[in-house]
This record gives sequence, structure tokens and C-alpha cells, in this order.
Amino acid sequence: MSGREFFTARTVSEALTGFRPLHRTPVERLELAAALHRVPAAPVSAPCALPGFVRSTVDGFAVRAADTYGASEGLPSYLDLLGAVRMGAAPDVAVRAAGCVAIPTGAVLPDGADAVVMVEYTAETMPGTIEVTRPVAPGGGLVRADEDVAAGAALVPAGRPLRAPELGLLAAAGVTTVAVHARPRVAIISTGDEVVPPHTAELTPGQVRDATASALAGLVVDAGGEPVPAGIVSDEPGALKARLSDVLPEVDLVVISAGSSVGTRDETAGAVAEVGDIWCHGLAIKPGKPTLLAECGGIPLIGLPGNPLSALVVFGQIGIPLLWRTAGCETPPPRPSTRARLSRDLASAAGRLDVVQVRVRDGIAEPLFGPSALLSVLTRADGYLIVPEPATGLDTGTDVEITLYA
Repeated sequence: MSGREFFTARTVSEALTGFRPLHRTPVERLELAAALHRVPAAPVSAPCALPGFVRSTVDGFAVRAADTYGASEGLPSYLDLLGAVRMGAAPDVAVRAAGCVAIPTGAVLPDGADAVVMVEYTAETMPGTIEVTRPVAPGGGLVRADEDVAAGAALVPAGRPLRAPELGLLAAAGVTTVAVHARPRVAIISTGDEVVPPHTAELTPGQVRDATASALAGLVVDAGGEPVPAGIVSDEPGALKARLSDVLPEVDLVVISAGSSVGTRDETAGAVAEVGDIWCHGLAIKPGKPTLLAECGGIPLIGLPGNPLSALVVFGQIGIPLLWRTAGCETPPPRPSTRARLSRDLASAAGRLDVVQVRVRDGIAEPLFGPSALLSVLTRADGYLIVPEPATGLDTGTDVEITLYA
């Protein structure tokens, strides 16, 4: 071993704001049914106004608002019932002074009307006569033709993942396909002579099955990416460089599980330096200090610690934002969270971001501790809390935000 540890460690906030490779995935056009959570490559404009006509928002009667002024239960207004509007059809009757037209929710407002009074505030006192017991203002009970979206306005912006409401809005405007960024292809490379495939039936002393690659693949899928298993690379000099040369032209992001020993980290950093530019080798985060960030021919690369817990924590904090950025989304969608009170004191070091796994019960967050080689700490956790970089710890009873695991 060379004994060389890290370059000067960067903070997590520096990494998130300063390490910004320009690579983006290609653009493809998809039907709406396949576009959920995909990121539009450009804004989509409305080809027409929505809803496109003045429509009622309540069941009731289309009226001239002036004919209802002063109406009350003690002194109602009486209007002649002139007809009714059918759903899905243009009105064949207009509203005149002292008259009204029955109208259902969503129907086209007939000519002459400027408001809709709710059926709850009316009664048919005799055939053809409607009693109104509450006044309505002009524009009440209806939406304008362009109130949802004006013609030419943005239906959805670029760079924000499509949710179900956006798909509905696009469909309402008659937009049935959308240009989105392709799912990022993420190469996952494990390294180390001690690492063997998960299907290995029996382990010899010193061997470990590759747990990190499977877990990372799950995180990639959760974030909308496509994992590309790139196998296990031995510690033989030149092996990692050769594997990187093979996978870099085919993917949008490379993730290396780089081992825990200083010698292994040095070998990884050396191989990466031969094919790209290292942005940092050392991150002020616990767990996960031996993290490497680089750009190789425009492709972002993250070298993770070999310990599974550390690797998954760092990928959650750094790798997932990188993945979303390659997919055209600068700000990853927020994760579900909750508030809870801390069950015990937590110590930390200023200048370092601490990611603490917690179990949440009845509004109490109980920190979970264990060596970073143990995945069981993560499997027992409901989520994690962040001790921010400037803090020196958190006191018992502190109200903290818990980011929940799905």
C-alpha cells in the first residue's frame, strides 16, 4: 500500500453544487402511457385554451347575476325556467332577463348568462318557475374558457419529472406524445479479489458475496434509471481501467464499489485518473468519506466505499442527484418525510454531514448504529436524518426531519 489517503475532502454541499457534468441522456418521444416520471426535454405549450369554453362548476341554473341581487330565503327571486343544457352539446337555448336555464356541472354556459346559481339555493315552486334564495356574483359557479390554461401557455415545463396530473393536463390539451430524456443507463462495477457473485454456493475464508451491486441496482431503478451490471473487477493492475474503457461509451453514469483499503482506493483512483479527470477523492460525510467523483469523457463517475452501508448512503446523497441530472432534472423530486423527536443525543463534527439511520415509532426517532459493513442497519431503518455540516450534534428531544425509505 502506498499509504496515500485522500485529496482534500469536499463537503457534500460543495459536491452537489460544484460537481455538475454536462452529460444528458438522449431524447426520445413517448406516448403518455409510458411517460410517467420521465423528464421533458423541452416545455410543452398548449395548442389551445383549456377548458376551451365557459363551463359550469356546479349543478344549478345559468342566470344573469343581476336577476339574483337581493335574493334571500325571506325574499327570493323568481325566474322563468327556459330549458336545460345537455352535457357534451352546445346549448340550444339562451338566458334572457328574469329567466334561467338548468345546467349540470361541466356543461357549456348558454348565451346571455354570466353566472350559475347552485341548485342547493333554488327550488321549483311551481312548474316552470325557479325560486332563488341566495344571490350570485358575475362569474360565480363557472370557469372561463382559458382559466385552466391559456392558448400557447406552458402545459408542462422542461426539467421536471411528469406526474399523473401533468399527464392528465397534456391529454386534456390533445397532446398524446412528449419528448423526454431517456432513462439513464448506470454501469455498476464491483471491485476486489475478495468479492464473488451472489450465486456462489460456498465461500472460502475471506470471500464475500457482492451485496452492494444488487442494492445499488435497486436504488437506480427507484430513481428511474436502468442498471447495467458490469461485473466484478479484480485488484490486478490495469483491470479496472480496461473495464472502464469498455463501459464508458455505453452508459450515462458509472458507479464503482471501490473497496475499503487504502491500497484498493489508490488503485481505483489511479485507474479513473487514466481515463478521466478526478473532481474530488474524499467527501466530508459519515459514513462514506472515501468517495471519489470524476468525469470521464463527459460521463460522470462516482467511486463508492466498499462497505455496503457507506456505499448506499453516499449513493443516496450524491449518486441519485447525479442520476436525475443526467436525465435532465436539476432538482430531484422530494422524498417522503416526517417529523419526529430525537430519542437521544447525537454527536457530530462541524464541517461534516452525518447521515444517521433511524427507526420511527410514535413520533420518536431512535438512531440505529453499527459498523458500515452491516447492511442490516439499513434493513431495520425506516429512514434517516441529517446532522448538517455546521452542527456539532443534536440534543435529545430535538424535532428532526426524517427522510423515509419507500
